[in-house]
This record gives sequence, structure tokens and C-alpha cells, in this order.
Amino acid sequence: MNTRRDLAVRPVRNGRGIVALRGFRRGATVCRIRGRIVGADAVWAYWRHGNTRRGENCFRFDADRYLDPEGEIGAWANHACNPNTGIVKDARGLKLVAIRAIAAGEEVTHDYSTLLGADDVWTMRCNCGDADCRRTVRNVAKLPLAALRRYRRLGVIPRFILSTRA
Repeated sequence: MNTRRDLAVRPVRNGRGIVALRGFRRGATVCRIRGRIVGADAVWAYWRHGNTRRGENCFRFDADRYLDPEGEIGAWANHACNPNTGIVKDARGLKLVAIRAIAAGEEVTHDYSTLLGADDVWTMRCNCGDADCRRTVRNVAKLPLAALRRYRRLGVIPRFILSTRA
């Protein structure tokens, strides 16, 4: 699913990503992240078998499971150190929620660190282009204090991630 009425997968700064086809107000649900729930073993298997992109696109769903969005628009969700959405977990699963107004034509981004518990060792070199880019994406315990406070205030770090914080 690469196109919806309000979102599309298009070329962006770092390859392809989700682009808003209409504006979203702050607090609006931009989209649900759909996919298949898998265990950590499945995610590691993606990497071992050369499917690094698929493994890196999985969203941590709870303490022991991940949401694999392969074939869904969520597979194109990119990171930014100053994102316009955050991940919220509710009874129905994960969703991207606008943490500021998003204009039509703007890439929809979230901060990967908000889904990386303190027990996660994965890192990524960042090329988001933001003036305050952290250069390396790390787990929630490595977030700058100001970013952590902001994300907590906005409710875009799932409780199970916060409980891993050392």
C-alpha cells in the first residue's frame, strides 16, 4: 500500500518516505501502522538473511515483539531528530500522531529513538538534515534531556520503552 487519499510514498531527502498529500493539525492521527506482529528472532533473521531494510523498518511493539510493516505504508516511515509525528500505542496498536502541524507536501517523520528501549543496542547514522541533528540515532536512554522531556510531555514514548530507561 504505497498511496492513500492523504499520504503517499514518494522520493524524499533520504530515498523514499511518507509524504502528506494534505495538511494535518497538531494532535491528528496521520495513520495507523499496520503489519504483522513478530518476535525478536524474526527481526534478527531478516538481518541474517540480508534483508537489513526490512529488519530496520520494524517497530518495537512491546517488550518482546515487533510490528513488521512490510507491504504497508508504515514501512516507509523515516526518522528525523526534529520530527513532525510521534508513535502512540493504544488498544488498537501503533499510530503516527502529528506533534506539530504538517503541511501538504511535507515528509512525515518520527524519532526512531522513541521506540528503542534502553536495552536496544541498534544505532543508525543520521542524515535528517535538521540543524539540531544528533548525528547518531540511539536508544531512548541516550536522548538529550530536552528531547526526552518534550516527547514525554507529548505522550509519544510508549510506557514499555520508558520502563527500560536506565
